[in-house]
Amino acid sequence: MNERILAPWLLAGAAFAVCGAWGTAVADERGTAYTYPDGSPHPVTPWGDPDLQGMWPIMHLFSTPLQRPPQYGERRYLTDEEWEEAQARMRARDERYYQEIQNNRMGMGHWAEATVRTPATRLTSLISYPPDGRLPALTPRGEELVPLFKSDDTRTVFDSPEDFDAWDRCITRGLPSSMLPYNYNNGIRIMQAPGYVIILLEMIHEARIVPIDGRPALDPEIKQWMGESRGYWDGATLVVETTNFNGKVGMVIVGIPGGRRGDTPTTPGLKITERFTRVSDTEIDYEMTVEDLEVMTDKWTVNYPMYLDPEYKFFEYACHEGNTAVRNFIETSRYERGLTPAGLPREDR
Repeated sequence: MNERILAPWLLAGAAFAVCGAWGTAVADERGTAYTYPDGSPHPVTPWGDPDLQGMWPIMHLFSTPLQRPPQYGERRYLTDEEWEEAQARMRARDERYYQEIQNNRMGMGHWAEATVRTPATRLTSLISYPPDGRLPALTPRGEELVPLFKSDDTRTVFDSPEDFDAWDRCITRGLPSSMLPYNYNNGIRIMQAPGYVIILLEMIHEARIVPIDGRPALDPEIKQWMGESRGYWDGATLVVETTNFNGKVGMVIVGIPGGRRGDTPTTPGLKITERFTRVSDTEIDYEMTVEDLEVMTDKWTVNYPMYLDPEYKFFEYACHEGNTAVRNFIETSRYERGLTPAGLPREDR
């Protein structure tokens, strides 16, 4: 862990050590101000912030595509019959998973995590805006940038690591992709400390450290893979604004149900605004608005419920260890083109 990432954890630990008596007083003073939509009390931390802590995995979104299938038009919710069909798909997915466990044989069923504890959503798409639930069209500049966002899912010729995307290289899935469902590693854990909220991601084990102490944004010249977040409380809702992206991660990468395959570039002008609203002891209403008008003709917004699951455990994410995929892709691609692994002409051609 580098010093920049470690420092907030140390500060948070120090803050915990001194919050003691005044934390209880603040909680008593502010706690009554927060309630759920039904009027019942919203939990607060010992220092008085709305409490969002817990494990909130999003496997239940597997049956909900990012983009709405055209047949639904602007309809946001499934009918009872359509929802039962979505439930059946989830059950079939789980059956394949557990059948492999019973047979003591791991196969393609284990690419998809089991979802048995949480029902499918009734949403026709994760995207709620635009009203048709579809990603906005690319701008002419966005179309120009598409070829620069390479991955092993969109290319057949490989010559360098730059021919692979950041997830191929075990760096990051980036934002907004890290807050969208995939076949596996969908754990999201929220932790809090005085002045900070930490959003832990199972995929690649990234920690999004969000200061909520009113500090200014980073200098625009500082660019990062996951951007830099700043947060604040709007009542009991945590609002997180993220900027300072490096523009090197696709907006929607391969693997998201109903997404696009490698044709959604980003720029350093990307801005993401998230809202976390705990609506009950076991549910958070999550909203994420994505804006990069240099490459897309409009912003787009995702809404979905997150459910508390204290039994969920993060799996180890071992991506680099023993991983020879990038090298093998390059060497095989060069061989197919009559080159040596070093990129020189082969003598047997």
